[in-house]
Amino acid sequence: MLFANIVNSTGVLLILTAFFLLTTGKIKPDNRWYLLMNLTGATLACYGSWLIHAIPFVFLEGTWAIVALVALLRKK
Repeated sequence: MLFANIVNSTGVLLILTAFFLLTTGKIKPDNRWYLLMNLTGATLACYGSWLIHAIPFVFLEGTWAIVALVALLRKK
């Protein structure tokens, strides 16, 4: 359970950091770092949710990760 909490907390921290940077104007929504923070954070939160069997959050974070990945791939 400790491992799952660390994974979830790290993921959520990355997502919240990206959100903070976006809302304070420090980063743009199409910035690679913003997209990478969202992708990594959502992937970690998805995995952490899977570990604790929180299936609705697996779908939520999985979708978030997919959207971030698609946006990142379109940046090339």
